[in-house]
Amino acid sequence: MFSSVDYAFMSYALRLAEKGLYSTTPNPRVGCVLTLDDRIIGSGWHEKAGQSHAEINALASTSEAACGATAYITLEPCSHYGRTPPCVNALIDAGITKVIIAMEDPNPMVSGRGCVLLEQAGITVQTGLLQAQAQALNIGFMMRVMHKKPWIRLKTAASLDGKTALNNGISQWITGEAARQDGHRWRARSCAIMTGIGTVKSDNPQLSVRHAETARQPKKIIVDSHLNIPLNAKLLQSDGEVLIFTAHDESVEKKEALSRMGAQVIVMPNEKGAVDLKKMMTVLAAMEINEVLVEAGRELNGALIEAGLVDEMIFYLAPHLLGDDARGMIKLPELTCLEQKKELKIQDVRMIGQDIRVIAKFPQSC
Repeated sequence: MFSSVDYAFMSYALRLAEKGLYSTTPNPRVGCVLTLDDRIIGSGWHEKAGQSHAEINALASTSEAACGATAYITLEPCSHYGRTPPCVNALIDAGITKVIIAMEDPNPMVSGRGCVLLEQAGITVQTGLLQAQAQALNIGFMMRVMHKKPWIRLKTAASLDGKTALNNGISQWITGEAARQDGHRWRARSCAIMTGIGTVKSDNPQLSVRHAETARQPKKIIVDSHLNIPLNAKLLQSDGEVLIFTAHDESVEKKEALSRMGAQVIVMPNEKGAVDLKKMMTVLAAMEINEVLVEAGRELNGALIEAGLVDEMIFYLAPHLLGDDARGMIKLPELTCLEQKKELKIQDVRMIGQDIRVIAKFPQSC
C-alpha cells in the first residue's frame, strides 16, 4: 500500500512534528511535507497553539505552486474553525491531489471529517502510515480528547534496591547528572508537573525546567489536602502557573495569600477528606492539559496507582544499594497473593549515563 518513498517522507514529517515537542501544548504535535515528482517542495510543523498549523507552514514554505503535489501529514488535517481556520480548505485551494496521513484525528466528534472533505474535493486520501509513531508523539492529546483525562507519567529515581531516599529524607542525588538532564526533557514536554505536599515540605522543589531548552514552563500541580503549603515555597516563586488541589478550605487568609501570589486553589474533597484524584483529572483535562509528569513521594505515587490513574512509569535506577530502612518508591496496600500484583509492560530499557532508565506502561494504557 505504501512505498519506501512514502515511508521516507512520512518519517521526515514525524521528525518535523517532534520539533514542537515542548511548545505546541495544548495542541498536538504535527509535521507536514509536500512533494512533487518524489522531491520535497515544502515542509513545516506546528510550532505553537494559536499559530499556523503544519500544513499552512508547509504551503507557505514552498517556492513553487503546490498544484498536483502530495502532502504527507502526521495528523488528519483539521476541518473546523478553532484557534485558526481549517487546514482542509487550504490544501484543497492549493491544488493538492493526494494526502497521506499517519493518524486520524482522535477526537470522536471530528475524526474522519477532514478525510471526507478531502475526498469530496477529488483528493486521494490514504491513512495509517507510521500511525504508531504519530500516536506516541501525541499520546497525551489522544488521552485527553478520547478519555477526558491527561496522560499521567510517573517518574521516580531510586537505587537498585528500589529506595528513593534515606530514612532521614536525604535524597539528593541518587542518580547521576545525565539522568537528571534526561528527566528535565520529560518535564519540558509535559503540560504540567505534579507533586504532593510531602515533597514540597521535605525537598522544596522548584518544579521547573532548567536542563532543557524550552520557551515555556509547565504548570505546577500540588496535591495538598490540608492546604499546608508554605508561602515561601520555591515553586511559588518560580515561573509557571501553580494549581493547588486541596480538600479543605477553612483557611480563607491562606487562600487569599496564595491567590495574590498567582496560585489557583481548587477545593475538591472526596468522601475520606482527601483530594478527589479522579475528579482532579477531569478538571485538568478541561484545562486542556495533555501530559502530566508526576514527581512525588511514595504516598501520592501509591494513591495515583491505586486509583488506576497512572498510564506510564519512568524508573531511573542508580547503581547503589541503600538498604531496607531507606524509603521506598510507592506505598501500596499489603498484598496477600501474587495475583494482586500490579502488572506493567516494559517499553524501553537503556543506559542514561551510569544509570538505567526503564519505561513501562500499565496494560490498560498500552
